[in-house]
Amino acid sequence: MPDSSKSTRDLLDQIHGATEAELYERLRHIEEALSNLRFRLASGQIDDPKRIWKYRKAIARIKTELRLRQLGKSTARARS
Repeated sequence: MPDSSKSTRDLLDQIHGATEAELYERLRHIEEALSNLRFRLASGQIDDPKRIWKYRKAIARIKTELRLRQLGKSTARARS
């Protein structure tokens, strides 16, 4: 998982609890890390190619959260 997230649920909790500025900063950081991963993949230095997929998913989740906030929609989820 990107950054300090241990699981997808942890990442989602961090995203929902973050401010808009924090989300943009995190998005920039993850996009930069993804670029570095792609370079390392091309040069054969990466041991877990699935990390690229995880970073792309994290970017999509952050962008979705930002768009929902822009539209004024709630992201509250029912938890069991």
